[in-house]
Amino acid sequence: MTTSSPLSPITEDDIAEFLTQTPGFFERHAQVLASVQITSPHGTRAVSLQERQAEMLREKIKGLEQRIMEMVRHSHENAAIASKVDHWTSALLQVRDPMDLPQVVVDGVRTLFDVPQATVRVWGVAGPYIDADFALGASEDARAFATSLTMPFCGPNLGFEPAAWLAQTDGAAAQSLALLPLREGAVDSATPAFGLLVLGSPDPHRFDATMGTDFLSRMAALASAALMRLR
Repeated sequence: MTTSSPLSPITEDDIAEFLTQTPGFFERHAQVLASVQITSPHGTRAVSLQERQAEMLREKIKGLEQRIMEMVRHSHENAAIASKVDHWTSALLQVRDPMDLPQVVVDGVRTLFDVPQATVRVWGVAGPYIDADFALGASEDARAFATSLTMPFCGPNLGFEPAAWLAQTDGAAAQSLALLPLREGAVDSATPAFGLLVLGSPDPHRFDATMGTDFLSRMAALASAALMRLR
C-alpha cells in the first residue's frame, strides 16, 4: 500500500502564472479586479488597482516630459555650439597673414568657447615662422606626447609640459586640461602631430576625463587645417 504525497501549497508564482495563462479570468470575475487594494507608493494608504495604474501612468508621463525637456535643452546647446564654430571658422578663413593664425585660433577659443586659458605650439614650420613664439618651447618629449594622442586628452593637470605654456588666470594655474593634437588628416590617424592646442581652466572639473571629445576633435581638425599654412 502506497501513501500519497501531500499536495504542494500554492505559491504566488503559481497564482501569477495562472492569471497570465488565463486572460479571461478578470472578465468573468470583474468584482475581484474592482476590489483589489494595494499600497500607494506616496503613502501608507491603500488604493484601488485602477488608481495605482493611473499613478504609474502619471509617473511615466512625467519621466517622458523630463526627457523631452533634456532633448530640447541639448538641441539648443548644440545649436549654440554650432554657431560658435561657424564664427570661429569664418575668422580663421579671413586671416591673410599666416603669422596671425595662432593668435586668431587662441583668441577664438577663449572668447567664443569661454575657455579661461589657451595656447598653441606648432613645430616643423616654414622658415619665416621658426622664431615666432608659437614655434618655440616644445621639447622632443612634448612633440612625441602630442603624436601619441589619438584623441583629445581631458583630465587633471598632472604636471604636463604643455600646461607650463599657459598663462595663469588671475594668478591661478590650470587645474584641468584639454590637449588637442594638431595633425594633417584625422585627429585619430597615425600621422605625426605638428602641434598642440592646449586648453586650461582653474576649475578642476572643467575638463573631466569622462567628458565627450567629439566636439574637441572637431576643434582640433579646424585648427589643424588653418595652421597647416605655417608649414
